[in-house]
Amino acid sequence: SASGLDTAVLDARQFIEMGADGRVLRGAGKPSAEAVLHVTVARVRRAGAVLHTHSIWSTLLSDVCASEGGLAISGYEMLKGLAGVTTHDHREWLPIIENSQDMAALAATVHAALLRHPGAHGFLLRAHGLYTWGDDLPQARRHVEVLEFLMEVVGRKRSEALGPQVR
Repeated sequence: SASGLDTAVLDARQFIEMGADGRVLRGAGKPSAEAVLHVTVARVRRAGAVLHTHSIWSTLLSDVCASEGGLAISGYEMLKGLAGVTTHDHREWLPIIENSQDMAALAATVHAALLRHPGAHGFLLRAHGLYTWGDDLPQARRHVEVLEFLMEVVGRKRSEALGPQVR
């Protein structure tokens, strides 16, 4: 979407279609500074749509789990909502990438992470949020919903395991 829009009320006319070189092909407005990351994901994953969230759980877990290099999610039925996943026994790995304001360098880091983790359906920018994608907008949106649900489940489970000392 164009920079500065309220993402809670976006409709199809407010999305920007971008080419592989990052230029706007269709739509109005200035792409966000992070558009180069969307283009990188679309190119590497051959995605038709790339979505990015700034949710509480993706922001929190991307920071808390950064030392682990990523977030592992397994054993949940909702994993079957991700493209190509047919069992709750699937282990989804969301790499965590250190955030940077140098978008060219960050795009190169994202590119490398996507190549290292070809089965990942998303990645997290540390203390920032989730990126995910799909063949088209409905699939990308489903991936957002599934991954956000699973991050909340994992986050709540981890906080319960730590007990009252974190409350």
